[in-house]
Amino acid sequence: MAKYLSQEWLDLQRELGADFPERPGASAHMQYVITGAPEGDVKYYAVIADGHMVENSLGEDPEAEFTMSIAYDDSVKMAKGELDANAAFMQGKVKVAGNMGKLMTLMPLTQSAEYKGIQTKVNEATEY
Repeated sequence: MAKYLSQEWLDLQRELGADFPERPGASAHMQYVITGAPEGDVKYYAVIADGHMVENSLGEDPEAEFTMSIAYDDSVKMAKGELDANAAFMQGKVKVAGNMGKLMTLMPLTQSAEYKGIQTKVNEATEY
């Protein structure tokens, strides 16, 4: 089991997503900030290239095109599939700073059956 928000957890996401179908143009540098986690705020980033996650690491990405911030409890609910990311955004639970258009180009990925399957596998292998 990978501990939620650990590098091992981020590596698991990247490994499971390796077979994700190519999506030309679905590319971005994304920064995440999880506030109020048990160990304090956690920052991590992901780099997506044509639908493939090529990087997923703790820390900050100076090339991030947008930053998504969310409270720890809501991030756990999203990871477990108990809170829809779109609903969380509409309810103001996810704050986005930066290039919103770039984020919107990735939305079809997060709604795909492949993505939801990976999310389920990650959830099953995560210790919260």
